[in-house]
Amino acid sequence: MTLAVAAAGIASFALLYAPQPVLPQIADTYRIDPGTASLAVSVATAGLAIAVLPIATLSEIIGRRRVIITSLVCSVLLGLLIPFAPNYPVLLVLRALQGAAIAGFPGVAAAFLVEKLGARGVAGAVGAMVAGNTIGGMLGRLATGFTTDRLGWQAALGSSAVLSLVCASVALLSLRAQRRRSQPCQRVRSSGRGALIGIATALRQPLLLAQYGVALLGMGSFVALYNAAAFRLTAEPLNLTPAVASLVFLAYAMGAVSSSFAGRLIGAFGRIRSLIGALAVMAGGSALTLSTTLWLVVTGFVVLTGGFFAAHAVSSGWTAFAASPTGRAQASGLYTLGYYVGSSVGGTAGTMVYAAAGWGAVVGLVAAWLAIAGIGVLVVRGKEPSATPGAPQRAGHPRPAASRA
Repeated sequence: MTLAVAAAGIASFALLYAPQPVLPQIADTYRIDPGTASLAVSVATAGLAIAVLPIATLSEIIGRRRVIITSLVCSVLLGLLIPFAPNYPVLLVLRALQGAAIAGFPGVAAAFLVEKLGARGVAGAVGAMVAGNTIGGMLGRLATGFTTDRLGWQAALGSSAVLSLVCASVALLSLRAQRRRSQPCQRVRSSGRGALIGIATALRQPLLLAQYGVALLGMGSFVALYNAAAFRLTAEPLNLTPAVASLVFLAYAMGAVSSSFAGRLIGAFGRIRSLIGALAVMAGGSALTLSTTLWLVVTGFVVLTGGFFAAHAVSSGWTAFAASPTGRAQASGLYTLGYYVGSSVGGTAGTMVYAAAGWGAVVGLVAAWLAIAGIGVLVVRGKEPSATPGAPQRAGHPRPAASRA
């Protein structure tokens, strides 16, 4: 199961972010401005954000595994078609459809893992999934960027699609093998009306609302800093070239490491301490980037990235665990919706604040967002469900470490 979700994460997020390094080449080919070229990325993330909740709700009716498999197959097929787009409007339509197809994996996977693995196993598996997402986003950018000069941007996008095809095949074979060995899924399928009730339930639980806030504000903070990073690194006093400045994305490797240790953090410290600690690490990393010394700035981005992906792994797994069985997919979908709304809004806000007031103002904005997210988690800290819903907790008998706050 861990191999399946990690491979699926690599496949999905390599496709999602593959066009980012070749936006200048896309602009030259279609004779469009950079802002219009950037739609090649933003329409896909917008499609994901729009589709994630309906697809999560659909998974309550037709089954999580079927949605995940369909997501992988459709997103890879669209990835193989995109290099042959005859014009830019067609490319944008295909990218929007691809984003919607990708939504079937992040919107459903955490709920699927909870039902298959239970409270004890889900933290480590969600960590592996987030690590796969992180590696996929990095590999998609690198595979496209490193092959563009030799092959052209269309073939470069095709190379990322082939990489995703290989990873998706590994994921599908692993899911098939896991299904033969596993017990029947714990999920009880619901009707369309039951799925709508699940959405209402997912919006009424204070603990879940706090996790949606972490997704929105945490991702918003992360993208705000990374979107403004190129301006910060190429301006005075650092004066890096754009090529060297782009290497900051290698800090994503730390995210793969930190997210994979999420299960151990929860086992040692509990969910609340782990999540608050990860948000604090994010704040500390962003503060380091205020320095005018290059190695401290780079260290700041590495620390920021490690803290963010640890927080994301803890929070997304907590969301799936805390949700009621009938609303688990909807809760995961709402979490993913908050995540990508945060990416869009935070990224825009970060560059606007940088242009108006400089890097220090961006760091201050991020610190405020992270503080709000942390306060929200602390306010609902006594509302976590037990590992066995419905089972009474006797005095003097603490919860298992995997679910203890």
